[in-house]
Amino acid sequence: MEFSANQFKSYYKEIISMVEEEKNYLCELDRKLGDGDHGVTMSIGWQAVDEKIDNELVEEEDCGKINIMVGKTFLNAVGSSVGPLYATGFMRGAKVVKGKSVIGDNDLAEFWIAFARGIQERGQAEVGDKTMVDTLEPFADKLESVFAETKDFRIAFNEAVEAGEKGMQYTKDIVSKKGRSSRLGERSIGAQDPGATSAYLILATFQNFIKSHTAQVG
Repeated sequence: MEFSANQFKSYYKEIISMVEEEKNYLCELDRKLGDGDHGVTMSIGWQAVDEKIDNELVEEEDCGKINIMVGKTFLNAVGSSVGPLYATGFMRGAKVVKGKSVIGDNDLAEFWIAFARGIQERGQAEVGDKTMVDTLEPFADKLESVFAETKDFRIAFNEAVEAGEKGMQYTKDIVSKKGRSSRLGERSIGAQDPGATSAYLILATFQNFIKSHTAQVG
């Protein structure tokens, strides 16, 4: 499949809408574990990105520059720890697609693997810590292995999102080991991690986007 710079911008517009729809849900999850503001934080970051897409990025056709701007904008708008994490993810992905106005299956797979691994490296979390890494690591591992086998991005991404969703669900069964929620100890069991949830929603939004907005090539 092919994916253009303009489609990146359209995808980010869909994230902006998704975050507004899920803002209260993400805050509700976060009230059980932290400050209760994860949905608001995500909204602030993505609203800033929305403004960039409508202004500085309107004519931009370099997939790398678009993703660098998205990462930097999110970082500048969001003061909490989630800002540097997502910024690192998008900027690592940007390196893969730098200088390209249209990308293919290989680039897309490498972009999302770089995105997930970048966040993991920045946050220094592991699976089982009850963070967004519980979604992103199984997602990246599945994407890498299935794409290596099939060379079909759609098939690999669908299986990867399914693995990420299982990782997100898994956070309900484990004790938080990172951040403010770690103070709850055993009382954190039963609550789904809001960071793992927003990470899953970003991936699921891309899955839905490519189903409805891209054509199969070849």
